[in-house]
Amino acid sequence: MSVLTRDEAQLRAQLLDVHRYTVELDLTTGDETFDSHTVIRFTARSAGDTFVELKPAELRTVTLDGQPMDPEALADGRLPLKNLTAGEHELRVDAAMRYSRTGEGMHRFTDPSDGETYVYTQMFMDDVQRVFTAFDQPDLKAVFEVSVKAPEGWTVLGNGITAQRADGVWQAAPTPPISTYLVAVAGGPWHSVRTEHRGLPFGIHCRRSLAPHLDMDAEEIFEITRACFDRYHDKFEEPYPFDSYDQAFVPEFNAGAMENPGLVTFRDEFVYRSAVTDTERQTRAMVIAHEMAHMWFGDLVTLKWWDDIWLNESFAEYMGYQTTAEATRFTGPWTEFGVTRKAWGYDADQRPTTHPVAPEKVDDTASALLNFDGISYSKGASALRQLATWLGEKEFLAGINTHFARHKFGNAALADFIDSLASATDRDVPAWADSWLRTTGVDKLTPLVSSADGVCTLTVDRAGGRPHRLTAGLYDRDVAEEGRLVLRTRLDLDVPQSAPQPIGKRPALLLLNDGDLTYAKVRFDAESFATVRAGLSGLPDPLTRAVVWNALRDAVRDGELAPAAYLETARAHLPRETDLAVVQGVLAFASGQLADQYLPAEDRPAALGTLTALCRDLLRRTEDGDHPGLRLIAVRHLIGAAAHPDTIAAWLADGTVPGGPELDPELRWRILGRLAALGATDAAAIAAELERDPSATGQEGAARCRAALPDPEAKRAAWEAMFAGDGLSNYLFTATAQGFWQPEQADLVREYVPRFYPDAVALSARRGPAMAAAAGRWAFPSHAVDTENLRLGETCLREADPTPALRRTLADRLDDLARALRVRDEQAEPAEQEARAE
Repeated sequence: MSVLTRDEAQLRAQLLDVHRYTVELDLTTGDETFDSHTVIRFTARSAGDTFVELKPAELRTVTLDGQPMDPEALADGRLPLKNLTAGEHELRVDAAMRYSRTGEGMHRFTDPSDGETYVYTQMFMDDVQRVFTAFDQPDLKAVFEVSVKAPEGWTVLGNGITAQRADGVWQAAPTPPISTYLVAVAGGPWHSVRTEHRGLPFGIHCRRSLAPHLDMDAEEIFEITRACFDRYHDKFEEPYPFDSYDQAFVPEFNAGAMENPGLVTFRDEFVYRSAVTDTERQTRAMVIAHEMAHMWFGDLVTLKWWDDIWLNESFAEYMGYQTTAEATRFTGPWTEFGVTRKAWGYDADQRPTTHPVAPEKVDDTASALLNFDGISYSKGASALRQLATWLGEKEFLAGINTHFARHKFGNAALADFIDSLASATDRDVPAWADSWLRTTGVDKLTPLVSSADGVCTLTVDRAGGRPHRLTAGLYDRDVAEEGRLVLRTRLDLDVPQSAPQPIGKRPALLLLNDGDLTYAKVRFDAESFATVRAGLSGLPDPLTRAVVWNALRDAVRDGELAPAAYLETARAHLPRETDLAVVQGVLAFASGQLADQYLPAEDRPAALGTLTALCRDLLRRTEDGDHPGLRLIAVRHLIGAAAHPDTIAAWLADGTVPGGPELDPELRWRILGRLAALGATDAAAIAAELERDPSATGQEGAARCRAALPDPEAKRAAWEAMFAGDGLSNYLFTATAQGFWQPEQADLVREYVPRFYPDAVALSARRGPAMAAAAGRWAFPSHAVDTENLRLGETCLREADPTPALRRTLADRLDDLARALRVRDEQAEPAEQEARAE
């Protein structure tokens, strides 16, 4: 299929004004296709040629201004409209469209729990063309009037309030002008909980099999939704611009959520059917706040073209975290951002595929899709947090409200936003934007402490070119309590500095970017580093500890700190950590990157032993039952680190961990997956567990476990399911891939490493961008940290012509692989030098 270029979009926007779409969908025509009838009313400003997009299973009829067109003219997803005259036109298209099982277009899912079927749309970027005919670019906004014929017993949700007509067809209220990619439909026998707030109908929806779990959390979800809604109305002068607010938790969703106006769709893992930590509930709250922010950032005011993705995502990310912290019961969103999301941005920004937050030019939609990454989300949000700190919150919000007033129900670009901000301040906002939004890479800040006559001064060495406004925390040892650090003061700094900053006596710890207000890697002076190693858990604030842990993580990735030293620090301090996000973030890095990639295979058992001991310390600390979230994290990671099956097999047989928790479905599948990897279970036990839990999540768990079995036939079957056919949905593909590669089974799966590259290239060409990303992320042999795997991947990029989505994902994974090899080499060098000396 062709992609839309920036130049083509600009030419079409100059030619056309699109006024209204009338879309009629019939979802009663079978399991494979649905009928789509579209009427587009538009005006050509002058005579000329253009095209409209659609990707049908069958194009039946097309008429332009009542005159039939040849359906055979459709080529590569484009229907030419030649010799348009200036003036008004009406295009009518009747087609059959294919349902999707990849989370793109109109996704269809049958729930194995009860046999009920659900559909929902994901129209993002260029997938509206899989559902109805459109001039598919963000700056051709129009009014959409959508109706849906659905099976009996279904409810249909849309961007506006929906009602069932006398003929049984569901009719959605016409929308205000919105972009094509924001149109949404969700149909099925939904379980719905409804309320009203400020005169607007609010609803939450899920499939029926999840109804008891949604009902348990409905009030919490509504409480967060109401609080965020009210907080945004405190911040924004423009009121909520749509007629209702529905939140649908849908199956097999590729993203976390999607900001369709009036109908936000979420992955339905956010309807918890097993125990979760309070940090996971906080994450759900943040996603709710993020998507609601999009009602203004992205839906009311929309980017003109995809080079300004950050105007959508960075703002929603920043506002999501800030509003969750301000308006809900959760107090730690910025700590979770610092230890989890920010690391995502730092990693992405140090790869060869990095790009500016606001690129100068994105050539086409395929290129744009690649930029939905840690840079557009977390780096952009970090930049906006720095901007709010630099401008001041009052001026920042004033500029935003000016932006809404100038561009509501329209489109805007970076220059428009900068002009709006500049109107609220005398600061040089264009220069700030050039430094922060048009550049790539991560600055590194290192403190230089000098002393004269007992008085110390601080100079910050900056590797990089951005200006930073930040705080430096000065911590002293507590004389009353050994191991505790107390904050002496926080200094406000502008980097680069005009002069060294006096700091009095040398502190035990000098921490740059305390409070995490800027985006930069930080390092320690020698005395501060010694204090960190000895007293990290004694720091009083979790966000401060998150900044320190991030600095240690960066140092490992940059080869400046040995992975074993990081593990030792975690072993010493994590058992005393109180913040769940910090515990989870540190354990995830230690198990996923250190143990599995950065340490040589011969050192992995010792690393797993350290992680096991650490988790057992956490279990002992939580025996009183006062810290269920911390205990749950410890149990999960102890299962993942288990080198021997006896303990976790006993837990599975007993249905509980001694002292709790009882095993819910998530923990049972987690244990069974680890037992499968260790060769301590079999297909019969997996089948029995699936009979116990026949849900969609159970199906995924069984696929993951079967693929993890150390059996040649099981590996062959899993590989063929992933790459030889197209029967797996996006979620079942991911689950199978997650189970396939196990570090303990490197010899068994060695033959599949070279097979991955050609098979992934073929799959991506056949099944599209979502499956390409899934293959590159989950099916990549990341356990094979060796030069041969790197060579195979580089050859693939150079010679096999992978699709853009696969090329980008592979480039990132190969860069991670090369980094892991460098970290291993740097660890080996001292030992090799010592051996040579002997």
